Amino acid sequence: MSFSPILWVEADRKCPHTPTARGLLWWTGGCWGTGWLWLRRSVAQAVTLNEEAKRESSAAAAAVEGKQEAAAPGLQAMAVTVARDFEAVGLDASTSGAAGEKPSWFTPKRLLVMFCIINMLNYVDRGAIASNGVNGSRGSCTSGTCTSGSGIQGDFNLNNFEDGVLSSAFMVGLLVSSPIFASLAKIHNPFRLIGVGLLVWTIATAGCGCSFDFWSITICRMLVGIGEASFISLAAPFIDDNAPAAQKTAWLAMFYMCIPTGIAVGYVYGGLVGNSLHWRAAFWGESILMLPFVILGFVIKPLELKGFTHSVKRKNDLAVTLPQKLSFSSFGNKVMTEIFYFGEDMKELLQEKVYVINVLGYIAYNFVIGAYSYWGPKAGQDIYHMASADLMFGGITIVCGIFGTLAGGFILDKIDSTISNAFKLLSSATFLGAIFCFGAFCFKSLYGFIPLFSLGELLVFATQAPVNYVCLHCVKPSLRPLSMAMSTVSIHIFGDVPSSPLVGLLQDKIRDWRSTALTLTSILFIAAVFWFIGIFVRSVDRFNEQSDHGVPVVERSSLRPLLDENEDTRTS
Repeated sequence: MSFSPILWVEADRKCPHTPTARGLLWWTGGCWGTGWLWLRRSVAQAVTLNEEAKRESSAAAAAVEGKQEAAAPGLQAMAVTVARDFEAVGLDASTSGAAGEKPSWFTPKRLLVMFCIINMLNYVDRGAIASNGVNGSRGSCTSGTCTSGSGIQGDFNLNNFEDGVLSSAFMVGLLVSSPIFASLAKIHNPFRLIGVGLLVWTIATAGCGCSFDFWSITICRMLVGIGEASFISLAAPFIDDNAPAAQKTAWLAMFYMCIPTGIAVGYVYGGLVGNSLHWRAAFWGESILMLPFVILGFVIKPLELKGFTHSVKRKNDLAVTLPQKLSFSSFGNKVMTEIFYFGEDMKELLQEKVYVINVLGYIAYNFVIGAYSYWGPKAGQDIYHMASADLMFGGITIVCGIFGTLAGGFILDKIDSTISNAFKLLSSATFLGAIFCFGAFCFKSLYGFIPLFSLGELLVFATQAPVNYVCLHCVKPSLRPLSMAMSTVSIHIFGDVPSSPLVGLLQDKIRDWRSTALTLTSILFIAAVFWFIGIFVRSVDRFNEQSDHGVPVVERSSLRPLLDENEDTRTS
């Protein structure tokens, strides 16, 4: 390997006290210290420039090469070694999507544990606000005797509609912000974006504890959704990057197992803290528990996500063409740039047939699960006259959710985690689960209902890890955050958000909870059909696909962290 003349000129500039650039090779002193650091940063670019110089003037390049080889054999050997180091770094970065060494704090298991705790805290908050100790009840007057209300509903005198809005207000922030955070990952370090989201979440939960009326706590609940959005969009791709190849789905299962666990812990936590202290203390406690992870998100050296290698390149390209067409301010140009590329990414995402089929099945699945969680206790109480229907349904859902989610991940890894096998597991588990759940509601006896419904939910929850595995692996790495964000948006907008009122409307029409429950459960067969179709659609695991072909390592490492104070490191 040889060096272009540009390298020698740059060496003179870096070490102006040497008489010539060639003297750098034999000159000893302090210049070697800075020169070596500079060489490690510049060698990849120097080799590229050398190749361009050869194409422009092969004769001149050959002459320079001959002189350099005669004068500096040691430097050539050093350059070969450094170049190989860069190649090794690039290969190692394929696991994490980032050029450079892993941070000293990092091990894959530490990352998994940290993200599982954060995910659990997110869902503890959802369980806490629904618990009687936090949500409370409205004051009432009967026969001239008035009782004061308790919790949020009692303190703010909320009617049932306002109370319902409060429980789902976070969804507004979540659905609006998820695609935004996925797009921002193109130009900012995704690990730092998670830190920003957790900071918003921490402030918002503390704000819930300080709220003074319905509107103030509703706004804070929306901000909680904004904070959660960054984590939902970006955490799963980080886990997928760093999980062992043979345990990717199992690690995803551990992550998603925290959802039912967190909700269950939230019910208990909200009840204990709300009843013994105050409902405001429950929110403050959540904020304090999340604070260490917020600090870590900004203090520790961040990981970088696989696939984000073209953000700087595409930004520079568009910066040249956009001002010629539109006369916006600098901020307006940036906004229009991101909107343009968001549209391009969405177009590419919707062209992935495997992704579309997977999400359609997920929407049908979530339609049923969402209605189960809301109407299940009421239907069970009406059909089987359960004394504590909420406790019964809650207990079944928590136990089956934990074991079913873990089982789905471990089974897919056992049979070889491919997209085709994921669809086979999704369709078969959902189909069998639908049969058991449908059969459960056909039983007139409670003793026949409980075991069949438990088996059905165990099978149905086995889909959590495989369905997200498909979302992550059917698209190229740079689209994974958007894939997760749009999956989340879709299953809520078309799934659990409309399912509860629609099921309520159906019940108002037919006034028979058994028929309503059977109709709802039959929609699981539609989910199974979509996932069954996915088996026969040509699928390619794109996890190792490069987003930018031929981009040098130096340019790949220019993805900037968010809130970096050094402006020079923010641009390429």
